[in-house]
Amino acid sequence: MRQEHDDVQVLHVDEVDAVEVAPGILRRQLPRTEWAGGWMYDFAPGSEWPEVDVHEGEERYYVVSGEFIDRGHRLGPGSYVVFAPGSSHRPRTETGARMLGISILPR
Repeated sequence: MRQEHDDVQVLHVDEVDAVEVAPGILRRQLPRTEWAGGWMYDFAPGSEWPEVDVHEGEERYYVVSGEFIDRGHRLGPGSYVVFAPGSSHRPRTETGARMLGISILPR
């Protein structure tokens, strides 16, 4: 289900094509506006982001399922993380996990 109008976009994330961005990591690119971009990542068990991710703007993510290990924190379902502009991280998982994220674009 995907619907677009001038002021709203509605879709089901699992209907968005997944692209492998690194071994064991799939990304579903969600609708973007001039202010923010959305994405869904699925990490296979034992996968890690391939390099340190440095944020130009603010980045936020919500752990939907599984567990991420990020900057010394074990983050299970329901965890919500906010990174300030200029911050960095390199998430990984031992169990496999899914995150929903929003990147706030720099102005």
